[in-house]
Amino acid sequence: MAKKKRTKKKTFAAGLSGILACCCIVLLLHDSISFQGGQTSHIPDAAIRETADEKPEIPQLIAPRKEQIIYHEGYTVSYNPEYKIANWVAYELTKEEVAGKVKRSDKFLPDPMIAQDETATNEDYRQSGYDKGHLAPAGDMKWSLQAMQESFYFTNICPQNKSLNTGIWNALEMQCRKWATHYGSVLIITGPVIENNLKRLGKHRVGIPNAFYKIICIPSEKKPKGIGFLFENKNYIQTSIRSMTVPIDSVEQVTGIDFFPSFPLEIQEEMESASEWI
Repeated sequence: MAKKKRTKKKTFAAGLSGILACCCIVLLLHDSISFQGGQTSHIPDAAIRETADEKPEIPQLIAPRKEQIIYHEGYTVSYNPEYKIANWVAYELTKEEVAGKVKRSDKFLPDPMIAQDETATNEDYRQSGYDKGHLAPAGDMKWSLQAMQESFYFTNICPQNKSLNTGIWNALEMQCRKWATHYGSVLIITGPVIENNLKRLGKHRVGIPNAFYKIICIPSEKKPKGIGFLFENKNYIQTSIRSMTVPIDSVEQVTGIDFFPSFPLEIQEEMESASEWI
């Protein structure tokens, strides 16, 4: 796919409840928000396996938020050291990867690319009432032992309502595997909706998100298709994932993230305004 320099202006929404309640967005828009984050200096060169330009699923922060970009075997993460959770996690899932046979690791560890005082630990989650919820799920990393182990780094984990984690969120993860198998590959971007003054968890004051998002793109060369999802950090009883779809543009406004900045502008505008099931 040919790439084109992005020129589309994005805005960031401070409000969240409206779009989650009825997908009718009530937004507090800022006329101009510049990215003030930046990659911290202590990442070893060996961690940078690919540049963002080589990975079309790499988003760009629009909101002024701290980030450290880390490239792992199976996913890329924009880590927020202030809240000890990711701004976003992005990866491609292919049909061949879905068929992987590596066993689940279940060993949660601090990411070795993160400073010790900037990461969550198992102790933070103990008796908290929250699951250690994966962003890039372990079930998508069965194609590589290294990818599986790295999916349990705390850079890929968020405090998540147990019923959400094992319920509709898990159902969407399984649907993504079906899409990858059907279309050959999908681009997936997922993460928490980070707002000011999040509640905190444990000794390391891990941010507890009020909501999560997931973006899926079918990267067809002729006409890419995409869809967005937003979930409050709560239990969804008898709710279908189809009923939770929203345009990608809506998720961009809520999160302050430009999800596909490497795509040509005309493709972005058409794909990100649609909300049809893919």
